Amino acid sequence: MVNAATALFAAIATLLTLGVLAWVLWPLWRRPRWPLLASTLALGLAVLALYRLAGTPAALQETALEAPQSLEQAIARLAEELQRNPNQPEGWALLARSQSARGDHAAARDAYARAAQLAPDEPSLLVDAAEARALADPQRRFDEQSVAWLRHALELHPGHPRATWFLGVWQRQSRLPAEAAATWAALLGSVDEATARSLRTQIDEARAEAGLPPLPAGQAPGAAGTAASAHALTVKVALDPEFAARARLRGDAVVFVIARVPGGPPMPVAVERHALASLPLELVLDDGDSPMPTQTLSMLQEVEVFARISAGGSADRGEDDLESPAVRVSLPAARPVELVIGGQTR
Repeated sequence: MVNAATALFAAIATLLTLGVLAWVLWPLWRRPRWPLLASTLALGLAVLALYRLAGTPAALQETALEAPQSLEQAIARLAEELQRNPNQPEGWALLARSQSARGDHAAARDAYARAAQLAPDEPSLLVDAAEARALADPQRRFDEQSVAWLRHALELHPGHPRATWFLGVWQRQSRLPAEAAATWAALLGSVDEATARSLRTQIDEARAEAGLPPLPAGQAPGAAGTAASAHALTVKVALDPEFAARARLRGDAVVFVIARVPGGPPMPVAVERHALASLPLELVLDDGDSPMPTQTLSMLQEVEVFARISAGGSADRGEDDLESPAVRVSLPAARPVELVIGGQTR
């Protein structure tokens, strides 16, 4: 069925055709006119038919794209767009971060691989891709491809903190503790004192494995240590009373209190583990709680804080885990963050 927009196009095409033919064929007008009129009409219909076949009729119709109603729908639309136009490294990286945020590490690994293939000289992207491969591995190990990306990132950006840290992790995983200690030691001059203390612990453990003495004791915290202290975050965690009364929670379950980069990778910048029986509790997250010394609270201006009850005791999110609503906090925080599991954030 021809809609109004298509009919309008046909009418305009016919009128234009009539005008052009009248000017071109005026000398023939004295002859019988019906062949001329028939030819004009046929030409107009031919223009319409050609447009329907080779043009874009949908462009004449109003379209209304609905906004995605959920993260899953947004991810699906982004994936569809990337299938139509795959040469978009930023799109693949965005898809990877979205997949990682919902815990699909395998999908994030594959999307980051596509992004790295399209942008092989972006150091931070290569590091993200390497981390994604490790997170997708059941043993969280960096494989050969991950290490190649890390080394290339360091060629492009010597001293890249995260690339250096992850390279040391791979070296220690590969039973090269002396090399890991040396790699991490290069970071000591570029981190604050609180981070350096945590990093020295890792270095000394690696040196001990290699049969080496520990590093000399560091200096007292200076301005960097003061900044780290200012970025310490007081967090209060409790169970919603009504939820606690009706829920059946395992007595051996644990609570993870996590701070991470908003909209970033799922790797926490600070995390503490406590027994469920300790609720309600008050704690302080600081640089000493960072599992990755190259990215700590004192390096950030904003974090997202939440608490998770894990029945299995794993820091990785499980299907039956229960989380509090996340709270976005600007650092340094003016007041404690209150998290309520099973209820609303206050």
